Amino acid sequence: MNDIVFAGKHFLTYSVSRHKHESWELVYCTRDSGTFIFDSLRLPYGVGDIVVIPPDVPHENVSETGFTNIHLNVSNAALPFREPVIIRDDANHSILHLFSDAYYHYNSDQERRNLLLPAYGNLIVKSMAANQSSHAKNKVAEEIERSIVQNYANANYELDAFLHTMPYCYDHLCKIFRKELGMTPHKYLTNLRLQAATELLCSAHYSGNISEVSLLCGFKNPLYFSRLFKKKYGVSPKEYYRRKLDEKQLPGQDSDSQKIILDD
Repeated sequence: MNDIVFAGKHFLTYSVSRHKHESWELVYCTRDSGTFIFDSLRLPYGVGDIVVIPPDVPHENVSETGFTNIHLNVSNAALPFREPVIIRDDANHSILHLFSDAYYHYNSDQERRNLLLPAYGNLIVKSMAANQSSHAKNKVAEEIERSIVQNYANANYELDAFLHTMPYCYDHLCKIFRKELGMTPHKYLTNLRLQAATELLCSAHYSGNISEVSLLCGFKNPLYFSRLFKKKYGVSPKEYYRRKLDEKQLPGQDSDSQKIILDD
């Protein structure tokens, strides 16, 4: 039960054509936003959202700005949903860490893969179920988070200016946000930008281009970006990129072989 049969990533992508899977598909958005389109349903999603798609449900994924994600196919998933749903990760990005580890172990040696993937499948499914049943987020915190998610890639985005447009005391807003998400709005914005940078640095299109990646992730100054990146991850962006290149990963099954492509 909860067997991970495929783990893949989409780097900067604008559309995925209509298709379906024989197993459950779990898609974690790691950058930007988009919309999943089903026969009678549209599900907009953003960073930190997990789109849960039951087996044999036709769908496509589109975005005007492009998206990145980690996607898993899970057979015999112990999930109660009959229709596609979105589940939100917690403030500590606990489910993201599980998705990232599952992706790594799926593409590692066969012995490690067989030993660890079943545990990750169970953890991911149970974690999503726990998040789905948790209480709704404060509406004020949701509005702040939505503004950050929609604008973090814009280097001209002024978070303080947005906060001052809200009909609450600035300090009170920060207190509400911290209570709901475990950090200040500014810390959340910085973490989101740095997380996006880890994806872009290793993409084939940008290939370690520090200046371009920093700007695309909302940083006007590449040196300031590099200082923040090293503080969070312990290495410079350039070294991070080099280490990722050096990682030896066995190629997994191509995700297209998991899909049944459907005609429009």
